[in-house]
Amino acid sequence: MLVGCGSKHENAKENPASLPTAKVRVQTVENKSRKVTEEVVGTVQAKLHATLEAKLSGRIDKLPVVLGQRVKAGELVACLDAAEINARLDQAEASLQQTERDWKRASTLFEQQAVTRAEYDAAQSKYLVAKGAVAEAKAMMSYVEIVAPFDGVVTKKWADVGDLAAPGKPLVDIEDPSSLQMEADVPEAIASHIQRDSQLGIRVDAANSQFEGVVREIAPAADPLSRTFRVKLVLPQTAGLMPGQFGRLAVPIGQSSSVRAPVAAVVQRGQLEIVFSVSNQHAQLRLVKTGKRVGDEIEILSGLNAGNAVVISGADQLTDGQPVEVR
Repeated sequence: MLVGCGSKHENAKENPASLPTAKVRVQTVENKSRKVTEEVVGTVQAKLHATLEAKLSGRIDKLPVVLGQRVKAGELVACLDAAEINARLDQAEASLQQTERDWKRASTLFEQQAVTRAEYDAAQSKYLVAKGAVAEAKAMMSYVEIVAPFDGVVTKKWADVGDLAAPGKPLVDIEDPSSLQMEADVPEAIASHIQRDSQLGIRVDAANSQFEGVVREIAPAADPLSRTFRVKLVLPQTAGLMPGQFGRLAVPIGQSSSVRAPVAAVVQRGQLEIVFSVSNQHAQLRLVKTGKRVGDEIEILSGLNAGNAVVISGADQLTDGQPVEVR
């Protein structure tokens, strides 16, 4: 009994009403609508991409490019050993010279009526065949050198000097990083919400950036295995954006209305999310449940109603019931 009648314990918590008056700023929360979106994963890719191959078989004699090297259109990328093709060209040119002399001789004799028409036509045919053989050999010689089809960057090497090149066997990949696009496979349930030339939000975490892309291509038919439609979007020039990066495409599927509060009003204390409203010049603590963040605001799923005034500056220093002065 003597203990119970004693004075208040010196370590008891201070009454919030005895705390100093805090100067705060408040803002009224409103009920706002926003677009409801569903995220679809995609990949950043170069619009111009080429896998270079040889048009004929042969040993690779030169491969003067390295990964990451920038090349100009028409610049040498690979060169094949052309000894056999050179020999074929020399043979074709020698045959052409011989048949040309025979044809000219037959032409002179035909004018003198010393040979028949059939002999003249045969000489002319042999000359034209030899001329075609030279053109074919020269065309084959042009295939010895593989050049870049456009300005770009070497992104992959499939072969090296000494390897055997053959039609259908890749040698080098080249991409143009100055023009990028995103490719995404959109499920058929939401593909109807995407229209050509519309703008959709894109987030690429690796580049730490958010931007909008323009829809340029939509596949007219779904993939029968994945039931998705391939969509391609043109991307703006963005620092840090590179081919191969992972991104998320926001596809709008409707509208939603919810109470929103400034992000600065929400205070995290342990596992709890709280805000402070102002009632009768005192801070009133409210537990809230938050949803998606929209710009500098965040959805309040429960704990606040539209029209409530919440503290947006100094909220993390307040105590429930503390006197406040609204600035």
